[in-house]
Amino acid sequence: MFALHRSEQRGLADHGWLRSQHSFSFADYFDPARMGWGNLRVLNEDRIAPGTGFGTHGHRDMEIVSYVLSGELAHRDSMGNGTSIRPGEVQRMTAGAGVRHSEFNHAPQASTHFLQIWLLPDRTGHEPGYEQRDFPVAERQGRLRLAAAPASSADGSGDGVVGLHADARLWIGLFDGDESTELALDAKRKGYVFLARGELQVSGHLLQAGDALAIDRETSISLSGGRDAEVLVFDLAP
Repeated sequence: MFALHRSEQRGLADHGWLRSQHSFSFADYFDPARMGWGNLRVLNEDRIAPGTGFGTHGHRDMEIVSYVLSGELAHRDSMGNGTSIRPGEVQRMTAGAGVRHSEFNHAPQASTHFLQIWLLPDRTGHEPGYEQRDFPVAERQGRLRLAAAPASSADGSGDGVVGLHADARLWIGLFDGDESTELALDAKRKGYVFLARGELQVSGHLLQAGDALAIDRETSISLSGGRDAEVLVFDLAP
């Protein structure tokens, strides 16, 4: 089963300094039919105006993944981390028993465009944690690159993959022209494809930027016909 979620069907919050589009219910946007998909609870596409950002605030018991599409996102947290996230980098913050952090766009003229992703953890009360990895264009062009996986799994505990305290995997890819690929899925699990940029055919469905495809009881997907496409593919616990 494939269910197409169009970009314009998302929730929208425009605070001036922040424009945020919500794939699932979040803050003042509530849709009982959009409370998440599998253990994917939040997927927000955020644009932060120059010189602004999220002040220090707290989270608990959530795996929070940030993926920057353009610009830079400065991150500081109560664990002592202070970094910048750039395009092609994946950051995971385990909120666990409790963490406080801020996110800021220090650029004087350019906005920061990024995806904020929340995954339900495999249990509550994890020790807060942080990880960040870079995935160069060459590793993502014309293919799906595994970027995050359960830390307890063989593919999630190795070098080059962000480890998650959640039963989920994330692939990222860039597709243009004749580039194509297929990905095998477990029919007992759920999948979710989000197109961050461009245009892409996913198993016969044409996705434009901001569109998503919710997947259930399927054994594979195919990706082709990309036009400057940047895509995220999730494998999720049901």
